[in-house]
Order: sequence, then C-alpha cells, then structure tokens
Amino acid sequence: MLDTISPDLLRDLQQRHAEPQRFYHDWSHVEALLGHLRGIEALIHDKAGVLHAILFHDAIYDPRARDNERKSAALLVETDPPIGAASLVLAETAILATEGHRMPEAPPGAASDIAHFLDMDLAILGASEERFDIYERQIRREYAHVPEDAFRKGRSAVLEGFAARERLYFSDWGYERFEMKARANLARSIAALHAGC
Repeated sequence: MLDTISPDLLRDLQQRHAEPQRFYHDWSHVEALLGHLRGIEALIHDKAGVLHAILFHDAIYDPRARDNERKSAALLVETDPPIGAASLVLAETAILATEGHRMPEAPPGAASDIAHFLDMDLAILGASEERFDIYERQIRREYAHVPEDAFRKGRSAVLEGFAARERLYFSDWGYERFEMKARANLARSIAALHAGC
C-alpha cells in the first residue's frame, strides 16, 4: 500500500511522527489505521484519498495547539501528492473532519469513505481494555504540560462528549465492530477520571 508513496514523502512523514511530544499520535497510530484500511479495502471508493488522509491527518501534532488538523490538511494540500483533484479534496475534507469527529457534507461515495476513515481513527476507543488503558496513559503523557486536575476535567469533557452521542461510529463497519466496547471503555475511563485515578 505504501509502495505508491514516494520514498522522500514517506521519510518526511515518518520523521514527523517520530517527534518527542508524540506517545500515541506516532507512526504506530498510522500503521494501525493502515491495517484497518487493508481489512476494508472493498468498502472504500477512493483508496488514494483515504490513504492520504491516514498518512497526513496527524502530520502536524502539537498538544499545546488547537489547529493541528487545519495545519495537517494544509500540509497535504501544499505537498500536492499526485493523486488527482478529487482524491486530494476527499483527503483534505477527511482530515478537517477529525477536528470534531463529525461528518462533513460530502457526496455519497466520499461520505462513505470519510465515515470509514473517521471510524478507523476512533477504533482505539473500541480496543481491548488493556490497549485502551495504554492509550489513555499515552494521551496523558502527550498532555504532561497540563496540571492533573485540569487534565482530568478536560479529558472527562472530551470523553463525555463522545459518550453523549447517539452513535460513536458513522459506518456500519465501525458501529458493529467497535461501538459496544467503546462505550464500555468510555464509561470506565470517565468514572476513573471523576474518581481522580
């Protein structure tokens, strides 16, 4: 799958994902999404667009910033990979959608691809308890600059926002595979945050 990406671009993206502030949003996160993509290729209309959304969606990542998604999308557009205009627009739209993890307006085929991409990105919420707990510790390390009380309050708000949604996953694939486990993980983590654990 990555054999379609130029070696120089791949090297640059891997270097970006090796930055010291990353504990979850590193290259292993990209590899996890690529693994999901391989498993559902038959469901994807624009593989090049989804692939580039995966590769670029966390290319810019500063836990202190609030515009990582917009900067990552801008980097994709600036890089202008040879994937065609429609695929580039899909990838850019998908990356921007990760800012709030909400579905944007898009034509049916593109909407399906974006839904699957967003579900791949949130698949970690539906991981095993052990993996989810590692993820939560990795996020805490990325936000090590935030005092504990403020982190617990902010993290609780984020997770409660997800838990309040009628549906966490947009595609049938994501919903059937991750929804129940994700809700259990969210409830457990929210309880621990409120308890000060």
